[in-house]
Amino acid sequence: MKRFGSLRRSQKRKEQDGLLELYASGWSTPPSTAPQASIQDPPSPEHPELGPLVRPLSTPLDAGQRRSLSTSSPQAACSTSNTSNPLATCSTSHHVCSLFEGMMENFELEDEGAEPDSDLYMRFMKSHRCYDIIPTSSKLVVFDTALQVKKAFFALVANGVRAAPLWDTEKQSFVGMLTITDFIIILHRYYKSPLVQIYELEEHKLETWREVYLQATFKPLVSISPEESLFDAVYTLIKNQIHRLPVIDRVTGNVLYILTHKRILKFLQLFMCEIPKPTFMKQTLGEVGVGSYQDIAFIHQATPIITALSLFVERRVSALPVVDDAGTVVDIYSKFDVINLAAEKTYNNLDISVTQALKHRSQFFEGVVKCHKMDTMEMIVDRIVKAEVHRLVVVDDRSSIQGIVSLSDILQALVLSPTGIDAQHR
Repeated sequence: MKRFGSLRRSQKRKEQDGLLELYASGWSTPPSTAPQASIQDPPSPEHPELGPLVRPLSTPLDAGQRRSLSTSSPQAACSTSNTSNPLATCSTSHHVCSLFEGMMENFELEDEGAEPDSDLYMRFMKSHRCYDIIPTSSKLVVFDTALQVKKAFFALVANGVRAAPLWDTEKQSFVGMLTITDFIIILHRYYKSPLVQIYELEEHKLETWREVYLQATFKPLVSISPEESLFDAVYTLIKNQIHRLPVIDRVTGNVLYILTHKRILKFLQLFMCEIPKPTFMKQTLGEVGVGSYQDIAFIHQATPIITALSLFVERRVSALPVVDDAGTVVDIYSKFDVINLAAEKTYNNLDISVTQALKHRSQFFEGVVKCHKMDTMEMIVDRIVKAEVHRLVVVDDRSSIQGIVSLSDILQALVLSPTGIDAQHR
């Protein structure tokens, strides 16, 4: 039986934050098998606008509140705990900002009358740790590398997550991440026709897939410590061109959380009402030069899914705008939409059109989130955070594609570029 412990703030930090506390659950020793599941209470209803960022003081869960998952099921070898709401944005309520004054203690601003420095957001990120952004209750799914590939992807769907750390029992450590990109690579590489079974997906284990089929592209696990700064997290995400960064406790070896660009930008925007805005936030997208505008990958409504998967792999993009015959953007097909093939168990027929596949979206689609080159950076940040998307499609007055602005582009512009760091092109 593994002991269940928790990371807690220092008493000084607790006193400064009053009734609110940030902590992240973890195991006190590295598990010999894939970690057991744990379910935590939802965030306190006293501050619903804060979502999972804060909660009243509480004690660690006892063994009776945990459950384990059999490796024979699709949810095999996973650990889960539930989270309700995302980080609140600054615009929700000005009262939210005052609740976090204690978290601004290490961040010094210049005189109020002075012009805000362009490196303001960089200094803010350096003054906060990864631990500060970990929610009090979240869902974390962990797979043992002995699990079948197909069951692992079914488990991603069943648990509503996009990635999972991989635990190697023999090495007694986390060795990588399983993401939707892996699912796409398998389909793209081994799909022949609707009449031919994809053996590599149906029969192989995760360890076989990693050791045999990913030799040419195999990369070691990139992770970060909860004590490292959010600036380090931003730099690591962008430099390594990854979308998910495991936060691993260096002492216990446990994965505490999976950091993303989206989570970090939401955290920054939450405090923007307390920080003077740099001059570039009032400049337009075109003036700042944020985003990609050359040779944008896109597809048509009749494009087969297998063609879209090829573009994902060959162009290394995470989404493809869908245009009609007039060139107008009418939809978007993202990597996350591909996982619906696993949910519907329709991955054996990739010759159907993207339009047919998008009819099976598991979530309500409100339409493509767009922007224009004349929109200011402040508008861009506000729009992408509120829409909870990973990119904006830049269009002209006729809704034709001009470019793409991703979360990575925005964080590069806000945090790294003002200091002369270009992690995107290193």
